[in-house]
Amino acid sequence: MAYMTARQIRHQMNLDRLRELGCKVKSIQGIMFFVKFESKELKISYLYHITKSNKYFLERIKPYVVVAGEFGTEEDVVKAISIDLEQFQNASQSSHFNEFIAIDTAISDTVARFEDLFLYYNLEQENIDMLNLEIKRINDLLIEVKSRSERIFYKKDPNNL
Repeated sequence: MAYMTARQIRHQMNLDRLRELGCKVKSIQGIMFFVKFESKELKISYLYHITKSNKYFLERIKPYVVVAGEFGTEEDVVKAISIDLEQFQNASQSSHFNEFIAIDTAISDTVARFEDLFLYYNLEQENIDMLNLEIKRINDLLIEVKSRSERIFYKKDPNNL
């Protein structure tokens, strides 16, 4: 007779919690998990896996790729996904939602182009300084826009602002 360990039971409970949120969960060899949420307004996907140090590494892969981080427990992963889904469901009600996704996609594309620049070309210090200045301007603009905008989500503080 097969017995489930406490970890397996907790794992199953976490998968059930994700399904209660409306997610479909696919296990890939029991160490990587693809989580997909779809509604009329949203299509969001996540990928998380167990690292060699028994941590959980989470990424949102749709509507755009962003690393959510490393978590100590699978419960923390489920909580992060739950909050992220709630934030996106809220944001999807904005008349600017599609513009937000387009801007974030453009930023992701810019990161990929910068990586190509760095990996394939020898940059002069002057060019690196120009790039740093533009990044600083964009970050300053984000802080300025934040200061002029109404906060709409309070269950969790922003990670980066």
